[in-house]
Amino acid sequence: MIRHNLPPHGWRKSSHSGDDEPQCVEAQLTDDGLIAIGDSKDRARGASTFTPSAWTSFVGAVQRDVFSRRDVG
Repeated sequence: MIRHNLPPHGWRKSSHSGDDEPQCVEAQLTDDGLIAIGDSKDRARGASTFTPSAWTSFVGAVQRDVFSRRDVG
């Protein structure tokens, strides 16, 4: 689900984004307990929201490299 007009003071920049980088992923907790993920350079697009469980599963899959393309030899 996409959310718009989230409070600008609620965003936290990803720890993987450098201080001088204008493009980064940001997150914030919504009033109803969802995690909103947005693009710092295009907040007008809104933010995707996830349950904490779904977000934790996604991050874990990324850390395990589940989504990388594997060529079969």
